[in-house]
Amino acid sequence: MSDIEIAQANEANQMKPITEIAATMGLAADDLEQYGKSKAKISFEALNRLKDRPFGKLVLVTSINPTPAGEGKSTVTVGLGDALRQRGQNAIIALREPSLGPVMGMKGGATGGGYAQVVPMEDINLHFTGDMHALTSAVDTLAALIDNHLQQGNALNLDPRRILWKRALDINDRALRNTVIGLGGPLSGVPRETGFDITVASELMAVLCLAEDLADLKIRISRIVVGYTYDKQPVTVADLEVTGAITMLLRDAIKPNLVQTLEHTPAFIHGGPFANIAHGCNSVLATRTALQLGDIAITEAGFGADLGGEKFLDIKTPVLGKTPDSIVIVATARALKYNGGSALNELQTENLDALAKGFANLKRHIQNMQQYGVPVVVALNRFTSDTDAELQFLIEACAKLKVTAVTATVWADGGAGGLDLADAVLASLNEPSHFTPLMAADASAESKIATIVRKIYGGADVAYDAKALQSLKLIADNRWDHLPVCIAKTQYSLSDDAKALGAPTGFTVHVRDVIPKLGAGFLVVMTGNVLTMPGLPKHPAALDMDVDATGKISGLF
Repeated sequence: MSDIEIAQANEANQMKPITEIAATMGLAADDLEQYGKSKAKISFEALNRLKDRPFGKLVLVTSINPTPAGEGKSTVTVGLGDALRQRGQNAIIALREPSLGPVMGMKGGATGGGYAQVVPMEDINLHFTGDMHALTSAVDTLAALIDNHLQQGNALNLDPRRILWKRALDINDRALRNTVIGLGGPLSGVPRETGFDITVASELMAVLCLAEDLADLKIRISRIVVGYTYDKQPVTVADLEVTGAITMLLRDAIKPNLVQTLEHTPAFIHGGPFANIAHGCNSVLATRTALQLGDIAITEAGFGADLGGEKFLDIKTPVLGKTPDSIVIVATARALKYNGGSALNELQTENLDALAKGFANLKRHIQNMQQYGVPVVVALNRFTSDTDAELQFLIEACAKLKVTAVTATVWADGGAGGLDLADAVLASLNEPSHFTPLMAADASAESKIATIVRKIYGGADVAYDAKALQSLKLIADNRWDHLPVCIAKTQYSLSDDAKALGAPTGFTVHVRDVIPKLGAGFLVVMTGNVLTMPGLPKHPAALDMDVDATGKISGLF
């Protein structure tokens, strides 16, 4: 059965009312704002009541660099949550919301797979509770207000050539990367160049995911820099006097969404920034709520540990107020053979030589996460073509790094296929965890970038384009250079070259631009050829999707 067929069978016969799932965490029906029977948001009243409750343990799930062979990080995260519940633990999952971009493109959704899924799968992967639409509307409302300000006299002296704020759309649309607006004469606005970001790359998505409550959301929105004046002075949302209007559009979107797994484990799914072009973590509010309602919260960070993992540890944890007690790195023999030089059509054939070469990628991620002083466990997501010899090689290779590696079959077996992983994670939670930040909080932007390039990516140097140097000077002049850095980089390699597989060394990372995101509280560092508006592939997943006369969906993975 496909993922959607498994989900549909479960939703028809076994899914529990969301009020019952909430009750297992001690929440009453009045604490919920229900969206039908199977999904709900947590009310502000309930969130406020939880504010002083202590945190449980935190498990961060990350992975090796993604490959076309697939790693199954979300699937393992869901399966681990189910397995911990089977072991009698009060475990709660916190995941990101899917974006329509990858859903309609080629990556797929973000609800897990097989018998380790969150449901209702179709709803979550499509419109869910409307958070993405609210964010898109808020981004575009702000853009319209900026252009209206130019049209109505430009009292703030905004330079149309130096406006940073772009419009957004939650779909991959390469045709909108670069646009010219305001054509058609004086009544149609001020002509200028601009473009679109995918919604999950917008600063408002980051702001939503890092805000601690509605009041903090409003403060963060107020300080967003939308552009510069003709004499290069920053102009913020507060200067435009539209903070309240933009916050109002996100009043409901900030509330965490509650759903369940196929095995009825509670799951908060909220916020969805990409990790290659944004900070790649679900909302602080969702993770915090999971920590306050459960004894163990399991959350994931997008793409590999060099992206989402690093950003979770360096950007999210200072806001969250909690560092991980254990880090799980998901890997597959197939993906590591691909990193070792095997062709895609050869990955089902045993190849210990390629596996040994590709292990360098997993080794680098293990060592990177160990730098933070947190216990590490490796989850080997087993595919049917994996041989015992391949998996044993990986288990022994990890043991040499003093890391426990265990196989998981959660796609096929649900929580039962993750019991060994659950036991390994529980053991790691009893080990000492001494979290150590990778860099000083007050280090300069250039120093932070260099630290990540050398200590996480394995690179030797950083080269800045002229535009990036100009941006860094402007950032320093405004005293923003103490902020954390969020590096936008290809997810396929530890370097900024998507084709450099394995664990390259000695390379130079090329920085095109550095963009201040004061609402989010970090600087976005654009490297290589990474884009904030992806394109659809030659054969997008949308070509295989359909809905029949009864409303039943097919082809959604």
